[in-house]
Amino acid sequence: MEARKESVVPRGFSKYYVLHLLKEKPMTGKEIMDEVEKRSAGVWKPSPGLVYPLLGRLQKQGFIEEGEGGKFKVTPNGEEALNQFIKMEQEIKKKVDAVKTLGYQIFTAGKFIAEDMLTELISGISKLQEEITKLSNEKRVEFLTKYKAFLEGELNRVQEELKK
Repeated sequence: MEARKESVVPRGFSKYYVLHLLKEKPMTGKEIMDEVEKRSAGVWKPSPGLVYPLLGRLQKQGFIEEGEGGKFKVTPNGEEALNQFIKMEQEIKKKVDAVKTLGYQIFTAGKFIAEDMLTELISGISKLQEEITKLSNEKRVEFLTKYKAFLEGELNRVQEELKK
């Protein structure tokens, strides 16, 4: 079994970066890959296996739409998702900066772990919120109970990870 290659960017970051790029101007998948490679000076070269499925998910979520010439552009829903991400990122930064000002540099490493996990969580929550509204009240309560247990398990896992 081949070891999984570690990405140079945190999981979940791609979604918001692509939304950011498409907010600037409509682009094709190829143009997105080229632009990311150019802006990162070759450090990050997203593959077609990342970009095209991501574009499909963003389109399915209603965050982007395909326009003329196969170029994708951000929808109002996509702009709102991007704005929510930016707001959360700013809130986290303010809190981390306050802690760092107090001299607790150890929290710096935790910042990146937390941001990575929050990005994943935001993405999942967005999709979940859409799907939950479609459920009957009984199914909604059942699902939310299971989801709460899952989140508590993840919180415990994170706490253990931070102890290492």
